[in-house]
Parts: sequence; C-alpha cells; structure tokens
Amino acid sequence: MKSNEFRTDAVLALPHAGGCSCAMHSRRLFGAAVLAAGASVSWPAAAQQAVPPSQPVPGADTGLRGDVGKESRFTKLVPAEQVEQAAAQQYAQMMRGAAEQRALGPDNHPQVQRLRAIAQRIVPHTEPWNPRAKGWRWEVNLLGGKEINAFCMPGGKIAFFHGILAQLQLSDDEVAAIMGHEVAHALREHARERMGKTAATRIGASVLSAFLGLGSAGDTLLNMGGQLLTLKFGREDESEADIVGMELAARAGYDPAAGVTLWQKMIAVAKGAPPQFLSTHPSGATRIQDIQAKLPRVQPLYAAADKPARRFAPPAKTKPANSTANEPRGG
Repeated sequence: MKSNEFRTDAVLALPHAGGCSCAMHSRRLFGAAVLAAGASVSWPAAAQQAVPPSQPVPGADTGLRGDVGKESRFTKLVPAEQVEQAAAQQYAQMMRGAAEQRALGPDNHPQVQRLRAIAQRIVPHTEPWNPRAKGWRWEVNLLGGKEINAFCMPGGKIAFFHGILAQLQLSDDEVAAIMGHEVAHALREHARERMGKTAATRIGASVLSAFLGLGSAGDTLLNMGGQLLTLKFGREDESEADIVGMELAARAGYDPAAGVTLWQKMIAVAKGAPPQFLSTHPSGATRIQDIQAKLPRVQPLYAAADKPARRFAPPAKTKPANSTANEPRGG
C-alpha cells in the first residue's frame, strides 16, 4: 500500500475479546488463536542495541528506579509467556483488521517512520526495567483511526492512532512521553499483575493454589468467562508508568518536560468531558505537578543523552473524532 492510500478516517473496532483499548488507561488481552499478522516492523534482540544507551551521569544514573516499588507478587500467579503470547495474537488480529480497511500505516508513511524512529531510541533503555524486554519482538504500527489513543501491549507491541498525533499536534518529545508511558506499562507488567489480582480475588484459595503450579490452570485464567477479563490500570499503576516513561524518554534523548505540555493538551481537548485515557489517572493538575517535581532528577539524563539527528512534524490536523462512533471498546 502506498502512503497516499492510507486511510486516516477508519472506524477500527478492537477485537471484542480484548485489547488495549484506551490511551494510557486500560488493557485487555484475549486468548483465542490468531494466525495472521499485519504489516509491521520488529526488532530481534540483537537489533535493539542499534541506539547505544546514554552515557552514565555521575550520581544520577539510577534515575527514578528507586521511585517505583518491587514487582508485585501477583504477577507470579500468571505465566509471563502466556500473557505475551496472547498479546501477540491479539495485536496480529488488530493489524490484520486495519490492513483490510487500508488503515494500517505503510512503511513509507512519514508518521510510521516517525514512530519507529522514536521507538528505536527508547527500546535500548528498557532492559534495566525488565530483563524480559531484551527478548521481546518489538513492533510499532500506525492505525488510521481518529481516536486519541495509543498503547503498548505486553511483549512490546506498540500502536498509535493517527488521531492522537493529528488532533493534539504532538511534537516528537510529546510522542516520546506517550510512548515511554505505554512501554512502561508493559515493562512493569501491569496487565499481568492485574490478572493475578483478579485470580486471587475471584477464583478463591483452592483454585489459586493450582495457579502456583502454572499448569492447565494458567490457561483457565486466560480464558476465564469465555474471554480474557477487562483489565483497567489503577492510579498507582498510571503514576508508576509516568515515572518510568519520563526516564525512558530522557535517556532516549527526548525532553521529559514535554510531559507537561502533553497533559496541558490532553486537558484542553477534554473540554469538560474527559476522554477515556483520563478516567483512571490522577487529575491533570496533579499529574503536571508530579512531572515537574521529578524533572530535576531526569534532566541530567536528558542532558547527557545523544539527541535525535532527525525531527519530524506532526500530521495535518483532522476534525475531532465522533465520541460515540469512534470510541474504543472496553472503557
């Protein structure tokens, strides 16, 4: 597909059995087998070192890692491999559906190139946050919908909707802030943690003990109720993703202060009716204050980082999405 054949007005329905449904808000996965994948870019583990990490900053190289807690014990209740496999299957189905509508950004599209260039700078800095990230097959795609939406599914499956780039007129630094936040959810395995908590609270101690063996009961959780459960991240997870995302962006050479302008734009577009991506987050004012408070600790990382050699312009602004017809499922 040529770049000029790419549709940016498609109504893209996420698979009803799951999916990351809201920008920086909720994630759903599904367990049904999917065989076809859409056009995408992926980086084998070796290719993740294409962009070297930033040089260490004396006294600051640990960044914000001390600001997040230890891995939740609830993640141990669900095998990471199963969660990542389910995410990869769903992501493939989503990309195939977009491709069928000519709404999957082609490789030569400027915004696809933009997203992948930013991701290639962020990915090399993910391993300290989660050793599994080194083996993830990272993928980055652009979906031609008007939704103000973006996500990173477990295992490094990233997608942005055209609408969030166009309607908010995002700079590269702001795109990196969103991407860093979404990648942080995957690195901190918030979806896996939520699934474990659901197992602990809904299934009961007798069945829960079976999960510790990670046998067939693991499959039971992934298919509970005929589909995987809707998983919404709480404010604690969202705040943690902000922290990790700031550091990832800074180390990748993108100004972490862009998180302030990003959230100012998101508050403005809400106009009294918060989009789904705001529903479980701290208030806009609180979020901006938190970002500003941590900036002095990540600015040295940004100052020492190699900066991008190329900068990209946002796409032409489009009309706002219909709040009903284009609303992602699961919010």
